[in-house]
Amino acid sequence: MTRIACLAVSTLVLGLAPVGNPYAQTPTAPAPGAPPKTSHERMLELLRGVREQSLRSNVYLGTAIVDAFEKRLAQPTAPGKELERWRMEVRYAQELLRVGRTAEAIEVGRRVVARLDDLRATLAAEELADAAFGHGTAWMRLGENENCCLKFNAESCLLPIQGGGRHTEKEGSTNAVTWFTRALELAPAGSKTAIKARWLLNIAHMTLGTWPDGVPEAQRIPASVFQSDEPFPRFVDVSSKVGLERADLAGGAVAEDFDGDGKLELLISSSDTAGQLRYYDDASSGRFVDRTHAAHLDGLVGGLNLVSGDYDDDGDVDVLVLRGAWWRKDGLHPKSLLQNDGHGVFTDVTLEAGLGASRYPTQTAGFADYDNDGDLDLYIGNEDDPEVVAPSELYQNDGKGHFTNVAAAAGVTNDRYTKAVAWGDFDNDRYPDLYVSNMAEPNRLYHNRGDGTFEDVTEKAGVGLPISSFPAWFFDYDQDGALDLFVAGFGGPGVAPSVADVAASWLGLPHQGEPLHLYEGDGKGGFRDVAKERKLTLYPLPMGSNFGDLDNDGFPDLYLGTGYPYYEGLIPNVMYRNQRGKGFANVTFAGGFGHLQKGHGVVFADLDGDGDQDVLEEIGGAYPGDAYHVVLFENPGFGAHWIHLALRGEGSNRFGVGAQLSLEIVDGTERRTVRKVVNTGGSFGCNPLRQELGVGGATRIEKLEVFWPTTNTRQVFESVPVDRVFEVREGAKELRELERKPFRLGEEPSHG
Repeated sequence: MTRIACLAVSTLVLGLAPVGNPYAQTPTAPAPGAPPKTSHERMLELLRGVREQSLRSNVYLGTAIVDAFEKRLAQPTAPGKELERWRMEVRYAQELLRVGRTAEAIEVGRRVVARLDDLRATLAAEELADAAFGHGTAWMRLGENENCCLKFNAESCLLPIQGGGRHTEKEGSTNAVTWFTRALELAPAGSKTAIKARWLLNIAHMTLGTWPDGVPEAQRIPASVFQSDEPFPRFVDVSSKVGLERADLAGGAVAEDFDGDGKLELLISSSDTAGQLRYYDDASSGRFVDRTHAAHLDGLVGGLNLVSGDYDDDGDVDVLVLRGAWWRKDGLHPKSLLQNDGHGVFTDVTLEAGLGASRYPTQTAGFADYDNDGDLDLYIGNEDDPEVVAPSELYQNDGKGHFTNVAAAAGVTNDRYTKAVAWGDFDNDRYPDLYVSNMAEPNRLYHNRGDGTFEDVTEKAGVGLPISSFPAWFFDYDQDGALDLFVAGFGGPGVAPSVADVAASWLGLPHQGEPLHLYEGDGKGGFRDVAKERKLTLYPLPMGSNFGDLDNDGFPDLYLGTGYPYYEGLIPNVMYRNQRGKGFANVTFAGGFGHLQKGHGVVFADLDGDGDQDVLEEIGGAYPGDAYHVVLFENPGFGAHWIHLALRGEGSNRFGVGAQLSLEIVDGTERRTVRKVVNTGGSFGCNPLRQELGVGGATRIEKLEVFWPTTNTRQVFESVPVDRVFEVREGAKELRELERKPFRLGEEPSHG
């Protein structure tokens, strides 16, 4: 059962009344004679209402379920209702853990597990094992709180846990070992409870420094499971050195030059309805500095994901904040369109831009010039289900900063529970096509006819799987000039996501999770799933995910953040290195990427200006007690060459979104082409719009070609030097070199 389904069951069991949405309404009108409220002021008012309601009723964040349990449990137990009360206390302990009352969850759990032996003749072994496992999970969370969260360092929560990642406060993990062991004794062999108890038992022993020898041989996970497919240099988490220590819940992340100074700033959100959207100035002084107040963002809270793009075509990057995902009727929240003034100061213009009329639960959107008129349009994927009719929306930009929803006329309402959207011109006809990833129903591929309408070609293209899926994107993984499509499973047909299936995948055991899919494109509209033969075989339950080029070889690598919401979801985020288009190598553990906390917004970006891409990940869970801080993996360097290109459209949209880059190089003795479409990467996390490309061992670019699909024009530049940053202005005959000032993350700049 999924978490949202479990919470719905709690609501029914406890007799809670359905909660409406008093904040899903127009803000109050100004008093007579008062100046009219701005769009920004009206949004702040709406968000205050969202927070007030969420404090109690929201099934992820609120206390209503806990309050109802406490009211029921305060009543005397009626004769013959002892078992019902025990089961209620099992659920009560889980809900206490959800809202962050960990110590109380442990105390209630003590009462629960004290009766396990008495109930063996009454209850199935699986139910008893689940109770023991749940108590172990509460103790495990205590260990995480006291160590990984409060005393975090560069090795915290990195699998396999060793060195500084080991716990100095041992009570939590010590008791977790006891109760995971008990769960294994009670659970039927091979059951999901047995598999996940074995997995967490080994992790608990790691935190204590007693793995592997302290784990009984029958339950021990062999060290080979935590070995990478090939050698890979270690990326060190420098977040604690650069001012990114603040903990928060799941959210989005954008790296972008918001203020036009040539360096990258960060914008980071939280799904917590009180979670302040945060703006961090670039780290050229050694640390990122929180400039949230100066950026005019105070009071703009919430948002599971962020999407960046220059919607008003004024030459600076704006941001869309997406809210309400997973929460169904509790998630009818407004989205926010934040207009950048070019100096990193933002104003919420949602209502005046035409995006305020609908308030659907969503976490995914994408900017693209679908009609090739020179400005960015917007597709928002909403979560349609039996509780909330939420068609997805295609907003056409009028070129003056105003949007009109034309989804119905265009034929792209989808009408499914959307988790990702991706734009890409898969058939090379100059018009971007649209892929929509859905939960519990087939995905959709919409072909852009070029006349304002789309055709559903999913069945013809064979790209409808997985049935339950999450992140998705177009990219050219094998650099053959045809766009390929990546989409990851999250659960399975009729099967809820489970840590047991993830653990089974790592252990090489059978599982029910849907696999990763890599659809190789032929450039003409045909696709073939090659995930298995390219060695993308894990089932990692990814949410926040993205792609970039870690080693600057010109082939995109993948980082998959594992966002499973339960507290038992201690599963590693996964890094796949692209083996020059021939396959992917799992380098998670060698590279130090196997973080166990929940991964959401992922960004590949050269944050220190040294030419290689670092990896930033917004980490945190869905529940109030599951906060964590951003991690930033610094690239140690691979000695390869690179080039960064900042496109400037004239007849096309200003940042050249959708333009195609082609770099002919000689890498050693090999003549090859590096290709990239201008975009922000994957569906959950935004890379900079200044494109960062690796060229391997090439010491110059023989030919750089830029194709602008809107104007159907090409530019060609020959003998371009590498390790430089250039502006490419549409129609210009020469490149313009931009200044670059590299610095060290976490270190004060030298003034000598």
